[in-house]
Amino acid sequence: MLIYTILSFIAVISIIVFVHEFGHYIVAKLCGVRVEEFSIGFGKELFGFNDRSGTRWKVSALPLGGYVKMFGDASGASNPDALALENMSEAERKQSFHYKPLWQKSLVVLAGPVFNILLTIAIFTWLIFHNGLPTTEPIVGDVLKDSPAEIAGIKTGDRIIMVGEKSISRFNDIVLEVALNTNKNLHVTLLRDGKTVAVDLPTKMRDDVDGLGNKVERPIIGIRSKKIISSEVGVGRSLVEAVYQTEQIITSSFRAMGQMLTGERSTRELKGAVGMAKLSGQAAEKGIGTMIWLIAMISANLGVVNILPIPPLDGGHLLYYTIHALRGKPLAEKAQEYGYRFGMALVMSLMAFTIFNDIRNLL
Repeated sequence: MLIYTILSFIAVISIIVFVHEFGHYIVAKLCGVRVEEFSIGFGKELFGFNDRSGTRWKVSALPLGGYVKMFGDASGASNPDALALENMSEAERKQSFHYKPLWQKSLVVLAGPVFNILLTIAIFTWLIFHNGLPTTEPIVGDVLKDSPAEIAGIKTGDRIIMVGEKSISRFNDIVLEVALNTNKNLHVTLLRDGKTVAVDLPTKMRDDVDGLGNKVERPIIGIRSKKIISSEVGVGRSLVEAVYQTEQIITSSFRAMGQMLTGERSTRELKGAVGMAKLSGQAAEKGIGTMIWLIAMISANLGVVNILPIPPLDGGHLLYYTIHALRGKPLAEKAQEYGYRFGMALVMSLMAFTIFNDIRNLL
């Protein structure tokens, strides 16, 4: 079981990392940058090959990430090799990432998170096209006894049109807004017999299980939807729905992170390598469809995390480029170095905390 979980995790992470790094790679090549290494994993190389352009494609021993090393980089972290850059000929400078204009460097850096988002959209499009589009109107099908909804007077047949400040078009929108609610009271606007009714109700925490069988505590208001209808849709509609679902994941992730920073939401929800490995094993047991869905979810969240303005993440590089563009010159090397060290310490601390969370949640 442990080996199965580990192999599933390696497969999931490797696919996501490959797509992320391929985004950097392909845009760098389009900008005329020479790419020296494309690695899945860190540390000692296990196996690899050289392509015609001289890029070393390899798989390394520690499967927790990857990197693209470009001409002029001192390492896979894209930090410049100052001595090598200084001694480059004019022809070599044209192939170096660090001598490219800011807009090209920004595109190369941004491509990684963008490709993660595109992977999520592609997977959701495929799943919807092949499995059908489940649709449920935001109409109350059942009200649970003694629930906040029953106490507030919500009735079967009511159409929910707003939760808080969010307009509701489908029942899943209600579920998402309730899950993201951190206040004691939730303002709900509904339609009943053609009239608008506004109610305030508290959410109630309930022990539940997620789609993979893990015990979770969820906020509920105590309503169920009507019967879910699944309809076949074409590629175009599947793509539109996939974009919508991906946008929901991204905005929800940013909202949840903001709530954690302000203390409104528990940081215990954060998962690290151990937690993702567990999810990967559970998803693999349920079948290829569930595993592909998990890849889409993690890929979207990786794209969100990587765009944060923290060195050495992609967003940190974009922050430096933005400052360069505004000032007309780059930050001093010392300032960049201190920023990198602080960012690396922050990232490593977060990784350690998420692993602690994983272990705590397993106990």
